[in-house]
Amino acid sequence: MVKVVFIHPDLGIGGAERAVVDAALALKSRGHSVTFFTAHHDPSHCFQETRDGTLEVVAVGDWLPRSVLGRCQALCAYIRMIYVAAFLVFFSGHPIDLIFCDQISACIPVLKWSGRKILFYCHFPDLLLTARTTALKRFYRAPIDWLEERTTGMADCILVNSKFTAGIFHQTFTSLQHMTPEVLYPIPDFSAFQKPAQPASDDLIPSGEKLVFLSINRYERKKNLALAIRAFGLLRAEKKVGHLVMAGGYDDRVRENVDHYQELKCLAADLDLGNHVTFLRSFSDAQKLSLLHACSCLLYTPDREHFGIVPIEAMCMRRPVIAVASGGPLETIADDHTGFLCPPEPEAFAAAMQKFVDDPTLVGRMGEKGKRRVEELFSFEQFTEKLDVVVKGLTAPES
Repeated sequence: MVKVVFIHPDLGIGGAERAVVDAALALKSRGHSVTFFTAHHDPSHCFQETRDGTLEVVAVGDWLPRSVLGRCQALCAYIRMIYVAAFLVFFSGHPIDLIFCDQISACIPVLKWSGRKILFYCHFPDLLLTARTTALKRFYRAPIDWLEERTTGMADCILVNSKFTAGIFHQTFTSLQHMTPEVLYPIPDFSAFQKPAQPASDDLIPSGEKLVFLSINRYERKKNLALAIRAFGLLRAEKKVGHLVMAGGYDDRVRENVDHYQELKCLAADLDLGNHVTFLRSFSDAQKLSLLHACSCLLYTPDREHFGIVPIEAMCMRRPVIAVASGGPLETIADDHTGFLCPPEPEAFAAAMQKFVDDPTLVGRMGEKGKRRVEELFSFEQFTEKLDVVVKGLTAPES
């Protein structure tokens, strides 16, 4: 048994959080001990496994600010993670064999004081996730970007979530060309998807709707959610059929979530979509299962997405996927077999959506192919085996 400690900045609801929770569940299934240390954990806004006792969670340092007058969020996140790392190493007394760190590498120098191996999971280089539109922003980000690259290189092992991210890693961190990240697709345990789904209630999908398009993503502008609404507007203007469900992760502490949710509702109203679009915020696992079961097709709109777990979940539920032809979906979706890969343009998405109007049998045919693809290439068993090998390899006694 390996005693693994996961250190994560904010254990809420999101793709990165789902990935590390699933990694913890995978290691626990192999008999390892796992514990999370985080700066923030809200039982009302987190994955079930982190609140029902399945996974132990220790939250420290939430009193530290998340921003300074709405700015310096990256700097504050780094400080919070360094604080959590210091608490873990110097004050917690928690037994450690291996530390699994993700998102923020700035805490790795502190973690090194533990004398234990450090595994860093790179979802995507942080320095690429923010724009530098002003000289002041570039000045502010320069030392943070330097620190990210320098500290990432201090990890004993680096994992990335896709071949796409592996390529971006080497393009971005030019001083780390000697390091070869291993690809570990963040695959969840699909056992919950085998359970019978409850019928979607009328507040999710109006009764009688036969053609339902579903978007699942956080209410963030970089997720390009307006693409789904604009494409659906074009389809409605042409065919007068279908319903769209916009289901998104939402945190009222995050200003962008609040603002973008209202922007999208205004966009739907401007396109005269009225009762043909349902907006859902921070849905439950049961609601997610019902939506995936009831929908005809998933719309996945992010451009250059690092990996994207939702298309895998949809295919597991025998649902085709229409996604932007870039990033992770190029590795997960077989174009014209399990769905369609399109340019990030409303006209292209609308044309793909219309194919399901013209041929209702397409949902079933593509859905079966998607299910087989997930079973062959993206199983939780494969994910668990590879992560277990990595962890045991890092903690094996040196000969």
